[in-house]
Amino acid sequence: MSTAGKYKIDYRRQLNPAQYEAVMHGQGPLLVIAGAGSGKTRTLTYRVARLVEDGIAASSILLLSFTRKASREMLARAASLLDRRCREVGGGTFHSFANSVLRCWKDRIGFAEGFTIIDRADSEDLIGMVSKTHSAAAKAKLKRLPRKSTLATIFSRAINKHVDLEDVVCREYPQFVNLLDEILSIHHEYREQKRIHRLVDYDDLLTLLLKLLRECPDVRREIVTTYRHVMVDEYQDTNYIQSRLITLMANPENNIMVVGDDAQSIYAFRGANFKNIISFPERFPGTRIIKLEENYRSIQPILDLTNRIIEQAEEKFSKRLFTRRKGGRLPQLVATADEHLQSMFVASEIARLQRRGVALSDVAVLFRAGFHAFDLEMELTRRNLPFVKYGGFKFMESAHIKDLLAHLRIVASANDRLSWYRALNLVDRVGPATAEKLFRAVSRDGIQALEGACKKLPSLGGLTEALAAMQADGLAPAKIGEIALRHYLPILRQRFDDHPKRLRDLEQLLTIMERYDRLEDFLDDMVLEPPASSVNNQLAPEDHRGDNLVLSTIHSAKGLEWHTVFIIWALDGRFPSFHSLDSGDSLEEERRLMYVAATRARENLIITFPAQVYDRSSGTVLYRPCRFLEPIAENYLERRYIERADQI
Repeated sequence: MSTAGKYKIDYRRQLNPAQYEAVMHGQGPLLVIAGAGSGKTRTLTYRVARLVEDGIAASSILLLSFTRKASREMLARAASLLDRRCREVGGGTFHSFANSVLRCWKDRIGFAEGFTIIDRADSEDLIGMVSKTHSAAAKAKLKRLPRKSTLATIFSRAINKHVDLEDVVCREYPQFVNLLDEILSIHHEYREQKRIHRLVDYDDLLTLLLKLLRECPDVRREIVTTYRHVMVDEYQDTNYIQSRLITLMANPENNIMVVGDDAQSIYAFRGANFKNIISFPERFPGTRIIKLEENYRSIQPILDLTNRIIEQAEEKFSKRLFTRRKGGRLPQLVATADEHLQSMFVASEIARLQRRGVALSDVAVLFRAGFHAFDLEMELTRRNLPFVKYGGFKFMESAHIKDLLAHLRIVASANDRLSWYRALNLVDRVGPATAEKLFRAVSRDGIQALEGACKKLPSLGGLTEALAAMQADGLAPAKIGEIALRHYLPILRQRFDDHPKRLRDLEQLLTIMERYDRLEDFLDDMVLEPPASSVNNQLAPEDHRGDNLVLSTIHSAKGLEWHTVFIIWALDGRFPSFHSLDSGDSLEEERRLMYVAATRARENLIITFPAQVYDRSSGTVLYRPCRFLEPIAENYLERRYIERADQI
């Protein structure tokens, strides 16, 4: 039966049956499980319009999302469907909503004279000021305090994950466990300084709102009365505090609608709690669950594979994505003999797609971690295939990469002044003047000049021994790199709070070196065909203008789609990563990460992995495909093995 008679918008005609059911839902809690590509934004937009058409005051509807842009776009679309009333709906992010409420009730949170919101940079500067008073205590323990940026991250993670500060330090920064007392003291003083100077950081906005609603029944009553319908987008990405805020804002009718996909919960590192969406029906008894399973993006063979991936999940809302589109090729799982063959295969397939008329901008290569793409970037550069990269870090501009390369360049060219300066300045008690003096001595008498300098400056001993070992006859480039890394490792640990992560990057650099017979050739390629720079922000549809291939971490690619998607390094131990294997929750998030990556593809999905990789950290050889793919039957996943370049 059409709804055209009662409403201006014919909802039944405009929506599929599941979307229509969600849009027309009446009173009470509603959980919409929106599968990938199933039209969740359309559903939210039409529900806003339907509520307004039914006479619900727009100002009594609150739509919360994770970006202002998403909220504005949904309300603008609702207004275009109906009329300007939809623009009066309360919309925004959790933080912007919290700010508006706290401004109204500032006297109740201890800021009668108002407060100033500080950004991350200001927060770090304040932490840095507080930390100075604790540096002496750290030195007494022969340790260095975490940098202000690291402390800010530790403090924020404790809040967003709703765990004790001690737990964050012990689990994620074990190198600072013996400085725990100092870190706790810095945190206490940081909070005191914010209170004294009426400063509120980003995390405080949510914690203060939660405190306000819990401790001031009259304030909570007014908010609950004001907003009769609360709608939340991307609910699977909420953290503990955000989910508790939603519970406290529920009115007597529990008119709470949350939309999300448990299978796409991949931001635990930001504090997102997968359990929030799973436990929603328990926290709101009588919840109606509606599943959006019709997919408007991918061909059915891709959906069949993604259904198999996620059906293995331990906790989930069962669903089966389907499409009305017919035909299409099976997704491929391609094993290659090594990483470089993987890069050659992917680059060749991309060139083939380009010749067939597929725009490079409609092709993406996705990966678990930024360093997984380094070898591929060099191969794409050799073939003049233009690309942009998102996620990860700026490889050649990263300090730890430049540090190690400086040592290698000294071995290749003893007169490389810049590299000498960089390597020497990493040595204790060597400043610019001493570095200049030492370089002149080396230029005149060779590297052996350092041996004499060691008598006056014993800290030079490590560098001198490493350079001597690296210059031994007949060493392969990768062996030279290993010696350099052994020397640099204590420096890395001293200089960087996130040294375990940076060590993995350096190990990947050594893997690339294994392909070279001459150190000079490797160093030349690092200059002439370097892995490209990347950006750290989230990839947006408008970001890949022009005909450039997209290289992206999976986290940065969420919400987007391409004609063809390659997922590289689908190797057990890399994806899922080694550190996730000891934690059931982490392993399940890795499964969801694979699901998100695979559901980005519309027409072609090609998953690759090098089948023989030596892992230095564990001392083992990795050879198995990703465990989420290995058990899937061949009628869902076409398998290939490439042993030689002539098979590509």
